[in-house]
Amino acid sequence: MKANQKLKLIAFLLFINFSFGQNYIGHTIDNFSGIHGVTYNPSNVVDSNFRTDINLFSASFFGGSDYFGININDILSSDGGFDFEEDAERLTSDSNNFFLNVDAMGPSFMFNLTPKSSIGIITRARAFFNINDINGELYETIADDFDSEDDFSFDSQNLTGNIHAWAEVGLAYGRILMDKPNHLLKGGVTLKYLQGAGAAFISSPGLQGQYTASTEILTTQGTLNYGTSQDFDNDDIDFSNLTAGFGLDIGFTYQWHPNRESDTIRSYKDPYKLKIGISVTDIGSINYKDATITSYDLNNTVDTSTYDDDVEDFLDNNYNNTESNKATKINLPTALHVIIDYRLSNKWFLSAQADLSMIKEDNQLANTIINNVTLSPRLETKWFSFYAPVSFRQYGDFAFGGGFRFGPLTVGSGSVFSNLLSDSSKTTDLYVGLKIPIYRK
Repeated sequence: MKANQKLKLIAFLLFINFSFGQNYIGHTIDNFSGIHGVTYNPSNVVDSNFRTDINLFSASFFGGSDYFGININDILSSDGGFDFEEDAERLTSDSNNFFLNVDAMGPSFMFNLTPKSSIGIITRARAFFNINDINGELYETIADDFDSEDDFSFDSQNLTGNIHAWAEVGLAYGRILMDKPNHLLKGGVTLKYLQGAGAAFISSPGLQGQYTASTEILTTQGTLNYGTSQDFDNDDIDFSNLTAGFGLDIGFTYQWHPNRESDTIRSYKDPYKLKIGISVTDIGSINYKDATITSYDLNNTVDTSTYDDDVEDFLDNNYNNTESNKATKINLPTALHVIIDYRLSNKWFLSAQADLSMIKEDNQLANTIINNVTLSPRLETKWFSFYAPVSFRQYGDFAFGGGFRFGPLTVGSGSVFSNLLSDSSKTTDLYVGLKIPIYRK
């Protein structure tokens, strides 16, 4: 796929294609989230409100950029005529960022082994995309095929980018570690067998330059490294030729039950007043053999009038480069999650959670989540829950959303209301799921 077409496709996916949902913002906190809560913290697999919980299919999408500002109402009222290049607000800077996270969960289930232990099986297909610290004017000019009337200079420090797709099968095990009348501690771990579909990555430790519009001359200084795993094509990701790897999630949950009179009373029958959870997810990596890495020397002055809508050809024709093949390890988007959940009354809760990346943004061989803090009130019953999460997200975005669980169906978004109300939304997400819940009596 041509590079500027990739840029347009990325923008399209980030802001229009709401057919997928990030990882179930608001829903994973629900005590009836079942197997979805296990992906957030493996200790949730034990001492749950289910005899068993069977996921049929669910999907989650989370994406955005601090380069675009989108007014969703303009899209809805455009009758399909909205043009991102013409109508979206562009928020250019020396260090713009793009991110995308798609997570589709296939047949998965959890069930109890004993009163103090449980297991789960989780199948997922996932894809992450990040571009970090790219100069916004340079990105804009390339996306517009160097059809710019303005001169500009750029200085991108530690430009990195990565797209990675993989499938995984996880075995989760959880156990109650401490069970006292007023205090409960449980732990869990998910061991994951990974099947990598491939990756592409770029990096530039320092990219500087100037563009002169009147003469269509681009002067650059620096280097650029571009690599792909063997036969990887992000226009047609192939899950038939996979590379094995291993991953790990680990988590713990503490619950305070001030009114529980005896440890013989099952904790799910005597609701907690306070719950605190901590987990680390996506520890691990996939090692790809024979990755192709091309290093470009960008110290040159070139005529952009010859640009023919293909960035890779443009680089090959204008800059000296060397190519090598070597094994490359792509790390998973390791993240730390902390949650505090307080029961206000029998059915009303207020939670606070933080999701923090444990991967540095300048790591070209790893994807990252964006950091965010979320406050979420919710109404929770056996057959129905409603969530209203409010999030403060990296790159200065505020998100307000809503979602519900009605028996087997879950639908929600952590940003639907802010997307509708804001004149310049930078992130969006959506999730949907269908399952077979079998509750405890």
